Amino acid sequence: MRASPKILVVDDEANLRNLVGSYLRAEGFEVIEAADGDQAVEQVRRREPDLVILDVKMPVLDGIEALREIRRFSDVYVIMLTARAEETDKVIGLSVGADDYLSKPFSPRELIARVKAVLRRARSARPADDDLLVFEQLEIDLARRHVERNDKVCELTALEFDLLAKLASQPGRVFSRRQLLEAVWGWDFVGDERVVDVHIRNLRRALDDDASDPDLVGTVRGVGYRFLADPQ
Repeated sequence: MRASPKILVVDDEANLRNLVGSYLRAEGFEVIEAADGDQAVEQVRRREPDLVILDVKMPVLDGIEALREIRRFSDVYVIMLTARAEETDKVIGLSVGADDYLSKPFSPRELIARVKAVLRRARSARPADDDLLVFEQLEIDLARRHVERNDKVCELTALEFDLLAKLASQPGRVFSRRQLLEAVWGWDFVGDERVVDVHIRNLRRALDDDASDPDLVGTVRGVGYRFLADPQ
């Protein structure tokens, strides 16, 4: 029998943890809890959850710093919880590796829908093209999920790899943000399309691709992105 997905709920408010946990358990998920960022990092290391629901404002170690620590060793999916007015927190959270965010107050049913949508990406977002994509400066091994540029390994997150694989699968084709969201995040993604821009920026950084004059991932203003290198 397949194990139920394991969800880590991180919030310093016990009532919120209990509420979210009860909805998750009713949907068949296994639930772990943490009350601050330090506990969250430890639980991710020790319990290896499938997804983390992570509040931004917490004592000891806040959600942004906790996510930075988690991203040092894990590609676990993360949904950030932010106060409605804290747009900066949303952008920072996405920039350090969050997969989605939800503003408080939120409907528990909407959170459950987001959780299910994010978890489906693991089954739908993997490229199904040939195992190896080779370009003049870049080699992408789809089977091993391994990328090298000029014989140097590029350390990518799971989302960054999937974005690169999608773009590189059809060099020169322009993909809109919505098309990339549907291909990588899933057709039912309901968050902000700007998440694509954040992860493209991180992808370029990981590939050492100059954003002001890129030679791998190009921007088509007002539309989206395209892969610039020619296949070998």
